[in-house]
Amino acid sequence: MVPDPAPGAGPVAYARLRDGNLPPPESTARKLLIRGVALFALAITAVYLVWRATSTIHLGFWWVAIPMFVVELHNAVGLVLYTIALWSVDPDPPASTVPAHRWRVAVLIPTYNEPPEVLLPTIAAAVALEPEHETWVLDDGRRPAVRALAEQLGARYLTRPDNRHAKAGNLNHALGVIEADIIAVLDADHVPTARFLTATLPYFDDPKVAFVQTPQDFYNLDSFEHQRRWNGQIFNEEAVFYRVIAPAKNRWSAPFWCGTCALVRVEALRSVGGVATESVTEDIHTTIRMYRAGWTGRYHNEVLARGLAPEDAEAYLLQRHRWALGAMQVLRLENPLFRPGLTLAQRLAFATTLFGWFDSWRALAYIVLPMVVVLTGAVPIAAPGEIFGPFFLAVLGSQFVALRLLARGHYPPILSILFEILRMPAVLPATLALFRPRAAHRFSVTPKGRRERARGPVPRLLSVLAAASSFALVWFTASLFGLGPIHYAVPWAAIGAAFFLAANLGFLLAAIGRIRAARFSGNRRASARIETVVPAVFEGRRGWVADLSVSGARIVLPASELEGGDGAVASGDDTGSLRLETPGTREGIELSVAVRRRVARPDGSLELGLAFEPGQLEAIARLAVTVFHALVPVEERREERRLEPRALVWRGGPATGVEQQAAGGTGDGRREDLTPEAA
Repeated sequence: MVPDPAPGAGPVAYARLRDGNLPPPESTARKLLIRGVALFALAITAVYLVWRATSTIHLGFWWVAIPMFVVELHNAVGLVLYTIALWSVDPDPPASTVPAHRWRVAVLIPTYNEPPEVLLPTIAAAVALEPEHETWVLDDGRRPAVRALAEQLGARYLTRPDNRHAKAGNLNHALGVIEADIIAVLDADHVPTARFLTATLPYFDDPKVAFVQTPQDFYNLDSFEHQRRWNGQIFNEEAVFYRVIAPAKNRWSAPFWCGTCALVRVEALRSVGGVATESVTEDIHTTIRMYRAGWTGRYHNEVLARGLAPEDAEAYLLQRHRWALGAMQVLRLENPLFRPGLTLAQRLAFATTLFGWFDSWRALAYIVLPMVVVLTGAVPIAAPGEIFGPFFLAVLGSQFVALRLLARGHYPPILSILFEILRMPAVLPATLALFRPRAAHRFSVTPKGRRERARGPVPRLLSVLAAASSFALVWFTASLFGLGPIHYAVPWAAIGAAFFLAANLGFLLAAIGRIRAARFSGNRRASARIETVVPAVFEGRRGWVADLSVSGARIVLPASELEGGDGAVASGDDTGSLRLETPGTREGIELSVAVRRRVARPDGSLELGLAFEPGQLEAIARLAVTVFHALVPVEERREERRLEPRALVWRGGPATGVEQQAAGGTGDGRREDLTPEAA
């Protein structure tokens, strides 16, 4: 929670959005450390693998020994590719300033059935961007309420007679209607910050640049893929890709369009026949075609828009399945290893990304192989335990340290392994699509927003692996004490396998527990709220806003403003006037509100839950723009610990105001993202 302002403190600004700036270049010492550790890990791994291949594979148990060696070899190849890819992640020099009138720019927001409270901040923030441009809402839902919302906010509205080819078809239809040199594509839930266009347009001064991609980031930090760590930092499973791997691809001229938070040159799209429609990951598919046609791309490593991450396990797994499935389709249809027109570096970069989905099979093998050793008594290692054990642990430890350093702190081992296990049930069946070219694959969408349902079901694969691991541990314990049918001829091999078996079981149970956790059992809130501290005046009493959404606010009135208690506030009318003293506005933002909740706090202050009254679309739009466009440093306060910069977090709140203003809206707060026909 955002701490309350200290009594008598001056105006307190919005909490600052995190990770908004380009990262500074790494120091020479830091680079030498990272590269030195990575090279040491590669060297010791190479020595280990040579020793394993020539001296330790027990051919008497080849059916365990060889798969185990193959998995270790696969792990080593991954480390090699990771080291090459992340050798340098420094940002490119800032692009020059280009006159704003140089290009015709259109911001495109594809949508199907997102509710108004999701669309409103995206549209309002997009319309307010500089320089001059057009904002288009591409509505495959053909909803009058969305047309009205777009027009009231100053955007243009476009629909089409059918939903063929989903999001790709929606964008291609728009390309035939709009007149623009450059399009910016934002998913319906991705709200741009003020620098979204001004920071990226200058790259197009290079006539060969087809697109500029920026990181995907999220404002719902309580999502399934986020986790607060022991040191207070927020882990996001996607951060290692968007803040490290993706920008590192600039070095190889191989970044790729990720579908949202990006600008694309219309000429480049038209030169390859538009957005690719043959796969469910049209973005990377289109990128490969543009590279083959002679274009190039850039990655700007600055968060310039924020969206909604999957709220629960079901949405998370659905999204990962779609991404893995799309990668298999691209490998089959546009395999970068063999298609002409790509450089060797580009082939390697794309192959690393696309084949990376097969890492889930390695994760499965690391779970199954110790189980097989324990249950059968097999001895896959033909070497003394006192030699193999320390050597193996030294190699494993050096690889973990190297990966953590190469990932620039975005790879905490425990959480990374946990999410690797969580992904398995979605990724494994998707990879099989590579060998089933004729199978029909329907576009599955990522549901977001409020959903009424019980806790998510546990994937059968995880349940089976957890049960089998538990049985294997009981089997091992019984056999170790002579109570089972197996006699371990080499006890250290079984003990080592049991150790990994127990660790794997711990991860499996943690994964199952996360899936079943009540906090991920479905989002019942129609809109999300941002935790922040904003000076405000409610009915003449000065206080501050603790969180905001497009439909309401939570404010705190200090005891000094209550004149001996909450009196008039508690017993007065249920409606009132709220003025937010926001940065960049002289008179602030005035809103009519209804009091929904009153809570007296121990310090004598009063907390009010407010809902915005209908009919204030313009004011709410100004509020949304101010929140996402204002990057104001947080002030340091004397009376308490410094308020650290933190992300503005949309939570949930009633959506009465926006839903009533956009007459004809869904009214149920449900956001299903995009359907197979319209995504």
